[in-house]
Amino acid sequence: MKILTEGEYYGSQNSEISVNGILLSQYSYTVDKTDWHYHENPYFMFVLDGNMRDCNKKTKTLCPSGSLMYNNWQEIHYGTKHSNKASGFHLEFQRDWFKTNNINIDLLEGSLLIQNPQIHLLFAKLYHEFMCSDDFSQISIELIVLQICDALNGKKEHSDASIPDWVAKLEELLYYDTSNLNLNDLSNQLNIHPVHISRAAPKYLNTNLGEYIRRLKMQKAIPLILDASNSLTEIAYQSGFSDQSHFNRVFKYYFNMNPSSFRKNLNKNS
Repeated sequence: MKILTEGEYYGSQNSEISVNGILLSQYSYTVDKTDWHYHENPYFMFVLDGNMRDCNKKTKTLCPSGSLMYNNWQEIHYGTKHSNKASGFHLEFQRDWFKTNNINIDLLEGSLLIQNPQIHLLFAKLYHEFMCSDDFSQISIELIVLQICDALNGKKEHSDASIPDWVAKLEELLYYDTSNLNLNDLSNQLNIHPVHISRAAPKYLNTNLGEYIRRLKMQKAIPLILDASNSLTEIAYQSGFSDQSHFNRVFKYYFNMNPSSFRKNLNKNS
C-alpha cells in the first residue's frame, strides 16, 4: 500500500506554498486511475477543472468541477479521472497544526464530500490568496483556514444532533432549483409550515435562507469563472442570477472585487 507523504499527490505539481503547518498546492491530474493509497496528513481537494471520482472501500463519489472533497490521513482510497484534463487545489494539514491551534484533529472523519456553500466560498477565497501570493497572503491564508475549521465545527455540531428529514430535502430543492423560490413554494413542496421553516432552517444551515441561497449560487459560479471560455453573462444565468449586474453585486459582496477582476488576477498568476 503506497503512503503519500506531505505534499505528495498523483499528478504534476504546478505550485505550492507552506504556511506554518499547512500546505497549499495545485496539481494537474495526469493519470486516469491511481493505485490504492493513503496520505500521511489529512487534506482537502477542491476540484478546479474536470471530472474526478474518489473511491474508498465503502463508496465511490463523483467530484465534478467545483467539488470539495475531504480525506483523513488514514483513509485508504484511489482516484479516477473522467475528462481529458483535470486539476485540483489541495489544503493539507500537518497533524501538529491541530494541536497548536487548539482544534480537534477528529473534526472530520474518513472521506466526505463537503456540500456547505459557506465553506466553498472560503475555499475560493483561499485559492485566490494562494494564486496572488503577495506580502499579505500568509496572514490571510491562516485566517481563512481557521474560518474553514470554525465553519466545519458548526456543521459537525448539527450532524451529531437529530436533523429532520425535511432539511436534506430543503437543501436539495435549493441546489437544483434555479428559479426564485419563495417561502410558500418551499412550504408546499416540503409539507412544512413556512413559519417553522423560517425559524428552524437557520439552525441547520448556519445562516438564514436568503444568505444560504446566495452562497449556493456563488458556489456554482466559482468553477465556471475558472473556465475562461465562459462569459460572465453565461455564468450569471447558469448560476441562477437574474442578470449579470445582480451577479456582480453579490460577487463583490463576498470577494471585495468584481468577477472580471477575480478572473484577471487568477489568469495573471497562473
